[in-house]
Amino acid sequence: MGFKTNGKIYAIFDTEQKTERFRKRDFVLEISDGGRFDQYVSFQVTGDRCESLDGFSKGDEVDVEFSLRGREWTSPSGDVRYFNSLDVWTIQAASQSAEGGFSNEEPPMPDEPPRFGEEPPF
Repeated sequence: MGFKTNGKIYAIFDTEQKTERFRKRDFVLEISDGGRFDQYVSFQVTGDRCESLDGFSKGDEVDVEFSLRGREWTSPSGDVRYFNSLDVWTIQAASQSAEGGFSNEEPPMPDEPPRFGEEPPF
């Protein structure tokens, strides 16, 4: 399943070589909802897509297409943990028609963030 969003690049990190065949590069996108509860969301690009960030700098407005990934991990002691990642497929300079914040396909942010343990209202 694919998602789209847009925002301002807040941070770009160096590429990390995790294994002989796997490398990734993280970046943070500042996603504005009009100033009340701006979000700082971490995304990652992997493999050959690591170079797709080379043409961007902090403060650039971008459109991002990504997929939501999750996995279960069991530690050597038997503890189970879950990890999520936002894997970016494409990143490009923001389109002129976008007016910031979220794309039209996503629900608006609530007036207040949900409290711990509550379900989000969307």
